[in-house]
Amino acid sequence: KKKKKKKKKKKKKKKKKNLLVDSKRRMAEENNKDNVLKVGILTVSDRCSLGTATDKSGPRLVQLCNENLTKHLVLPPNIDIKTALVPDEQDQIKEILLKWSSEEGEDNSNNNNEENNEDVVVENERMDLILTTGGTGFAPRDVTPEATKSVLEKECPGLVIAMVTESLKKTPHAMLSRPAAGIRKSTLIINFPGSTKACEENFFAVLPALPHGLALIRQNSSRINCKHPDEKK
Repeated sequence: KKKKKKKKKKKKKKKKKNLLVDSKRRMAEENNKDNVLKVGILTVSDRCSLGTATDKSGPRLVQLCNENLTKHLVLPPNIDIKTALVPDEQDQIKEILLKWSSEEGEDNSNNNNEENNEDVVVENERMDLILTTGGTGFAPRDVTPEATKSVLEKECPGLVIAMVTESLKKTPHAMLSRPAAGIRKSTLIINFPGSTKACEENFFAVLPALPHGLALIRQNSSRINCKHPDEKK
């Protein structure tokens, strides 16, 4: 009987230790998530996907994110960037956007279009920020804004205005750009043009508000300064 009691006590102690280890592991994972900004760069191009052209705007956006997003105190100190390349096909663009704006194990179907979702199984990997490049113009195959708007829950017209306004300082052809920007769940999605130079211009156009906007979406109140720049301290 004494031996049985000792065994039971040992089992209980092991269970408690395992529970503590599990809880500490979960806390560490959550802290790690808070310290990492996850960014997805999606290049949309028929020619690049076929290998007849080289993707230059995608790598440039990766470089810009690495150089600029980690400098702001309202954002996590570390950045994790994932890239993807798809042709100018609305369904394929939409699939990546849904995958990158849904939590792991979460149903990533769009509420506005639930047809055939039962047969679709996608391994999700939620990003804090998704930047697309390409497919925002007037050409018949330019469908990135349509794919983006089909998944958005909230549109962010201020970001679009900032990008177009800045681009118009460089060229009147900026009037032919049709970018979309908005939020799905806890992910900010912004469309940039396919031109490397235009990507850079648009990135710096939204950069001043980007850290604060991402901090608000992440609900990280400890990092947010809600005062207006002209407001007295």
